[in-house]
Order: sequence, then C-alpha cells, then structure tokens
Amino acid sequence: MSNRVVCREASHAGSWYSASGSQLNAQLEGWLSQAQSTIRPARAIIAPHAGYTYCGACAAHAYKQVDPSVTRRVFILGPSHHVPLSRCALSPADIYRTPLYDLRIDQKVYADLWKTGLFERMSLQTDEDEHSIEMHLPYTAKAMESHKDEFSIVPVLVGALSESKEQEYGRLLSKYLADPSNLFIISSDFCHWGQRFRYTYYDESQGEIYRSIEHLDKMGMSIIEQLDPISFTNYLKKYRNTICGRHPIGVLLNAVAELRKSGLEMNFSFLNYAQSSQCRNWQDSSVSYAAGALIVH
Repeated sequence: MSNRVVCREASHAGSWYSASGSQLNAQLEGWLSQAQSTIRPARAIIAPHAGYTYCGACAAHAYKQVDPSVTRRVFILGPSHHVPLSRCALSPADIYRTPLYDLRIDQKVYADLWKTGLFERMSLQTDEDEHSIEMHLPYTAKAMESHKDEFSIVPVLVGALSESKEQEYGRLLSKYLADPSNLFIISSDFCHWGQRFRYTYYDESQGEIYRSIEHLDKMGMSIIEQLDPISFTNYLKKYRNTICGRHPIGVLLNAVAELRKSGLEMNFSFLNYAQSSQCRNWQDSSVSYAAGALIVH
C-alpha cells in the first residue's frame, strides 16, 4: 500500500468557473449576498451543476441555507455524464482541490460504504472528467469557510439506477441523512430542452415554449416537495423530463421515505428557478436550474 496522497485537480476551473481564488470568492460572495437564508439549517439541498455564469446565482439560494456551525460532513451525490454506470461509485482521491482551498474526503465513511459491496471505484480520469460533483466544490468550500478545518466530504457518483437500486441506496444513506452533522448536496439541473438534447416536449396551452418548460419543471419540483419517490418516478416515466440528476434526487427521496417511517418530520422547499435562455422557437435550446433545501423538524 502506498501512502501517496491522491489529489483530484480542479479540472473545470478556468472554463466552467474562475481558476482565480480571489475572483471566484468575490463572485460567490456576490451571488450569496443576493439570496435569503429562509430555511436553515438545511439537511440536504438540490442545486445545479452548470457553468457558474449560467447557474451561480440560482445555486446561491440553496447554499445560503447551509449552516457551517453544525455541518461536519458533506455528502455530494452527482450523476454520471460520461461513463455508463449502473451502481454508485466512490473516488480514488484523498483530496479534492478547489481554487479556494483543498477539501478532504472522509476515508472512514468511504471505508464503511465500500464494505457494503454496493459501490464501484471510479478512476481518477473519470472523476476529473465529470463536472456534476466538481461544480459543487467551490460553493461547498465557500459555505463552509468559517469551519474549513472541521469538515470532510463524501463524493458519490450516481449511475443510472433502477427504482429498486434507488431504494437500496436510499435506505443505506438514510442513517447518514438522520445525523444533523451531515449535509447532503444533490447535484441536478432540470429540463434540457431543444433538438440538441433530443427533447422538445411542448404544451401549447402554456403559451411560449419557455413557459411550457417552466410548467413541466415546476410540476416535477412540486412532486419533489411532496417527498414522494414513487410519484417522482411516475412523473419521469410520463413526461421523460430531462432532469439529469433524477437518480441522485431519487436516492434522496428514498432516504427521506425511510426516515419518515420512523416518524422523522421533514420539509423540502424550492427557493429559486431559472433558465439559461428563453426558448421561443424550435431552433432554440435551454437548460433549467432549480435550488431548494430540506429541513428536519
């Protein structure tokens, strides 16, 4: 066994977000200053993973609900965009670099997850190619900066899970969600609309195309707020909405369902919704973003 520390580089810095720590810090502070902290402390948040010029302002509404004084461990569940994966995968890294400061992976939790036999190990190349987890690292670092030496992260790459696997991972992770010192970040954009995404659902009764997209997204968001995994699965089957983080969201909803059996009361609220552009004709395309938070009573 080598004791060499494995670092995952901030591979999307300089393209998807600023590689300058001071510039990135100023941008994050600007977006966070525009958001209200209405439902703190969040036990889980859903936030987008696009380039910060597109979704940085939206994501701030979720991160503003994070309380660094209670959070000691941050689970980040992101979908796999580039490699086929039918299960969930753990990173080979020890450290995740960001332009702000390095984040440390919780190797004890990783060891416990590995022992279940339910996880694969992704390669460092796969980890660095994937943006769905990385886009949450600068925001995590910023939200947690007042306690930066007192927390660790648990990145989990989520594959194209079956309904039964979403339930299985939800049950497994529910014990971590029950712990007030843990925060879950669920990485997802919402509708990817347009011919380049091969998705052009349009309900003309809603008016312009972008209004139809918003109506479709908000239907899904209200089902997520009901915290009902079966209704969410049925919604996806019916409309095929291109919500890229549907499996991480499914895992969260199943973890919540498991905890509700034991009488834990939880509420989820979306706080912001945005689109990268307003689609008005068939040549247009857009990606939608939503930010929300789960609190436990």
